[in-house]
Amino acid sequence: MLEEHYLKPLFEPESIAVFGASDRVDSVGQVLFNNLIQTGFGGRLFPINPKHETVQGQETFKSLHDVPGRVDLAIICTPAMSVPGIIEQCGERGVRFALIVSSGFAERGHAGAALERKVLEIARSYSVRILGPNSLGIMRPPSKLNATFTQERAHEGKMALVSQSGAICSAILDWALPNKVGFSSVVSLGRSSDIDFGEILDYLVHDPRTYYILLYIEGIQNARLFLSALRSAARIKPILLYKTGRFASGTAAALTHSGIRSGSDTVFDMAVRRAGVVRVNSIIQLIEGAKALNDRLQPKGKRLAIITNGGGPGAIAADRASEVGIPLAELQDQTIQSLNKVLPTTWSHANPTDIGGDATAERYRDAVTLCAADENVDGLLVVLTPQAMTNPQAVAEVLVELSKDLTKPLIACWMGEEHTRAAREYLSAHNIPVFRMPESSVDLFSNLSTFYENQRLLLQTPAAKSEGNELRIEGARMLIDAVLSEKRKTLSEMESKSVLRAFRIPVAQTMVAHSVADALMYAEQLGFPIAMKVDSPDILRKTDAGGVRLNIQDAVSLRNAYHDIIETVKRKHPNARISGVSIEPFVSRNNAREVRVGVFRDRTFGPVITFGSGGNESDLYPDRGLALPPLNQVLAESLVKSTRAYNLLKPHGTVPAANIEAIYDLLLHVSDLVSEIPQIIELDINPLIVDAEGVIAADARIVIDYAPSTVDRYAHMAIHPYPNHLVEEWILPDGASVTIRPVRPEDAEIERAFFNNLSDESRYFRFMDTIRELSKPQLVRFTQIDYDRDMAFVAVQIDDEGNPVQIGVSRYVANPDGETVEFALTVADSWQKRGLGRKLMQVLIDCARGKGFTAVVGEVLSDNSKMLNLMSSLGFKILPNPEDNSVKRVVKPLTH
Repeated sequence: MLEEHYLKPLFEPESIAVFGASDRVDSVGQVLFNNLIQTGFGGRLFPINPKHETVQGQETFKSLHDVPGRVDLAIICTPAMSVPGIIEQCGERGVRFALIVSSGFAERGHAGAALERKVLEIARSYSVRILGPNSLGIMRPPSKLNATFTQERAHEGKMALVSQSGAICSAILDWALPNKVGFSSVVSLGRSSDIDFGEILDYLVHDPRTYYILLYIEGIQNARLFLSALRSAARIKPILLYKTGRFASGTAAALTHSGIRSGSDTVFDMAVRRAGVVRVNSIIQLIEGAKALNDRLQPKGKRLAIITNGGGPGAIAADRASEVGIPLAELQDQTIQSLNKVLPTTWSHANPTDIGGDATAERYRDAVTLCAADENVDGLLVVLTPQAMTNPQAVAEVLVELSKDLTKPLIACWMGEEHTRAAREYLSAHNIPVFRMPESSVDLFSNLSTFYENQRLLLQTPAAKSEGNELRIEGARMLIDAVLSEKRKTLSEMESKSVLRAFRIPVAQTMVAHSVADALMYAEQLGFPIAMKVDSPDILRKTDAGGVRLNIQDAVSLRNAYHDIIETVKRKHPNARISGVSIEPFVSRNNAREVRVGVFRDRTFGPVITFGSGGNESDLYPDRGLALPPLNQVLAESLVKSTRAYNLLKPHGTVPAANIEAIYDLLLHVSDLVSEIPQIIELDINPLIVDAEGVIAADARIVIDYAPSTVDRYAHMAIHPYPNHLVEEWILPDGASVTIRPVRPEDAEIERAFFNNLSDESRYFRFMDTIRELSKPQLVRFTQIDYDRDMAFVAVQIDDEGNPVQIGVSRYVANPDGETVEFALTVADSWQKRGLGRKLMQVLIDCARGKGFTAVVGEVLSDNSKMLNLMSSLGFKILPNPEDNSVKRVVKPLTH
């Protein structure tokens, strides 16, 4: 792509103006300006200080208006109250980026927050982008840029560090220099009031100098952009993340520092796992993980072999492995027999492999070699304690020699201090991670193996989903609007079940009786036995209020139960409004289980779906798994299997297994519900009755609120859901019917078949290469898209056997400039010249225009006359490619 990322002037500016540049020793302006000079920044520097003629030997300017030429980046080191005026100068001079080092904004209370809002309002009016305030600055070692006020330096390398804390940046830089770990970029976000993690990550994804990314997070401002960029980056670049706020004290401390309020830490943890990222639990783990990534340690699995010369350290390592979910490898019989031949008879004959307190370097060599060759082993932890018969340095030298040919991760733990220090230094110098304690060693292996496991999970391709299941949601929306118009925010049970039914969620039929006569009539219609519940918008816990009677068998019992419910509820809640009593069939199934499905709103990530054990005791003994919508089959399975309730659903003795597939389907419908109805704040289906036949919602409660008016119908979602509203049926001139819809993750197989059936010419015109087969990562990239920054429309027809067949696809991806998209179009050979390509391009162009992009661009082979003619007819400009005569550049501006 020819487009540069729009953040390039921030990371690689050609000219910098420094407001507050100073000669005052150890002032922020002095340190930062000195860093720019001493690092050898090759661009133009303009110190701005109206009080001095020169600063650090360079001519100063009284204001930005006095600076000759263009300025790419303004760095502000002046008091907070002066910042609004400086941002206005930047806007008037056309400066696109401002780095605000100054503090004293929202982190200092209401007055600071008001000042920050003023700065942002001025910046947005002039289209000035801001990094900060309260930022340590930015480093770009490959470009010799050090625009920070830290005394630390950085080697050039392949690792990017992005942190909301400048102090953490300084600490990691201080560690990295002697450990010879280099950086492609170091970014201190500070308050991140404008440019946040999402945009920085998006730049680093496209940055060829960045191979690994470290994140230190205190809070997220824009969850959608953050998760979108995180998922995109994690597919191709390892990311380790540390976030404060696991406990209330950390959240409070982060708030006073960054001024950002965090949502639930449990939800955050679940969200980043979904993005394929490893969250570590300490700065030490972040640093050690970074070094291990730098040394290219890549576990293929989680099964760990522990080799030790002491039983105690081996037991400690095994305990820690169990605690963090790392299984100990079960050594094969052949490995055991081979170890018997080289180890004393007193060895442990199991994993951990205790080779004895008198272990020599040769004994370590034999044990490591044999364990590494075992197919059940994914990684090795070698532990040494300083015993009289063991030479720490000699064993270290053996490990270094063995590591040259090992294909599995090798981690060392040399316990002690005085007798093992030199050997640890030797191991570290030869890129073998080495620790003093077994727990730290196991933690590193856990984090690395989790990362590579998450990478594989990102490549999962869910099973196919049937075509033609259109949602009937308009009625549900009208009901929600009607309730809000009545100034109500809690739906009645009947209303809640009506909404669920609109999304194909099985519910128990319910009628509300306003008298005993009504109740008797409804009971006769439904048939005994029945269940009776108070119907009141003010009663959330009907059982606690005495408002539930179950298994009513006859009319006399019904009459007594009706009066008893009304009297009991009035006594316990005298101010509650009682509409009547709901009547529904009493759901009593042999071997049924009760589970619970819910939804709540997280402050940061929006709707969260929950699943766990149900019934009256579910509040007393909480069992709850969490998942961010939208869900697919794989994610729904993962949610259910993360709970204790999953074990209850399995067969037990003569009790058959529950229909777990029905639960998965219901969770997918709940996912659709919260995606399409932004007014839903809470949803509780409890109990959800499940048995071998299926599921039915026995009770349900929905809480709603007004949704902000926005052109983005999914603004309430942290992850863009499947855009059902873009699905359409298209009738070709010859009468053939084709479904044109956004691609789904479940389309991997029809995408593969589509590619395999293309002619060699069509493949070459699409990829400009002779690709014979799509790899699994390519399939994932083509079918698991973001829907926010990327889009793909597939044309699908149902064959004679009722199976979907892909016959065409158009797609775009957002370019690094953030304003344009690059497109691709392919139509099956047998469907060409029938108008399908034109239709696919039209829906793609309309979608890009609706997302606010300014142009659709692409590259077409010069001899692809059919494509060039189509582009010309659609209003694309056909331009030469200055770098390659065999390719044309096609561009269509999008007018709004």
